[in-house]
Amino acid sequence: MTTGDSAEDVAVSVVIPVLNEEENIVPLVTEIVEAMAGKTFEILFVDDGSSDTTVEKILAQREIHPMIRILKFKRNQGKAIALAAAFEIAKGKVSITMDGDLQDDPKEIERFLAKMDEGYEMVCGWRAKRKDGIVKRWPSKIYNALSRKIAGVDLHDMNCGFKAYDTELARSLDLYGDMHRYTPVLGAIRGGRITEIPVDHRPRVHGKSKYGNKRLLRGLFDLMTVGFLFSFMERPLHLFGRIGGFFSAVGFAICTYLVALKYAYGEGIGERPLLMLGVLLITVGIQLFMLGLLGESFVYRSRQNRRLDLLGDEI
Repeated sequence: MTTGDSAEDVAVSVVIPVLNEEENIVPLVTEIVEAMAGKTFEILFVDDGSSDTTVEKILAQREIHPMIRILKFKRNQGKAIALAAAFEIAKGKVSITMDGDLQDDPKEIERFLAKMDEGYEMVCGWRAKRKDGIVKRWPSKIYNALSRKIAGVDLHDMNCGFKAYDTELARSLDLYGDMHRYTPVLGAIRGGRITEIPVDHRPRVHGKSKYGNKRLLRGLFDLMTVGFLFSFMERPLHLFGRIGGFFSAVGFAICTYLVALKYAYGEGIGERPLLMLGVLLITVGIQLFMLGLLGESFVYRSRQNRRLDLLGDEI
């Protein structure tokens, strides 16, 4: 690829978010260039607030390989924001995302592209023989199992950063927080065809992992978010109505029991905490049901707007 290539000439954008990966830049670029020989491509680095010489190393490589582009954040924004920003400016019809730690083997890119040629909009890497410590492997196994159960997307390794996207689909994913973990779920919501392939995963040689225990709780909350989006985004009343109906039914049962005590046995119920609980559950249940109806009204309005967007020009 030459510097004069236009956006239309770029077939593949290799997107790499990096944070303090100075020792890995040169060998990573060398491997990608070798793996992509004969293809029109760009390497799009997103520096997520590095404090070492990562950016300087990338700039030096750009002098040698002009297909390299750099997007630099002034401070750490997180991987999801880095990917979202890269997808917005990517020139390739296909975007390959990979980590900057040399654990993803660029030779696998050819297999990703071959799978994309079969008509898929997203191809996910599966680290079948993952070369990481148990502290990273077991939380990932748990999240993958929960993700398959909650979101219904049957992938072995949803959190693998080595993926291929149709760039237009990638731009529509609206990534934030730690939602980069669940791009397959977001892609499925958008109607994308998704598959996975086993990939070679290599041990980290240089630098330190940016994975921390604080991400576990954030990842759990994001999992709950994608579960809601996948199951109830188009029908919020099905969620809030069920919960509200359950609360109201329990509250109604409690109040019925207390009324029976009053009129059948003449017992006083006005000062019983159980009465307050029953009334509270009925009230909360009604409020949740109304919240579901409100959500349905927003969904209905969005469907109407979507129908207008789908209207095309006859040719």
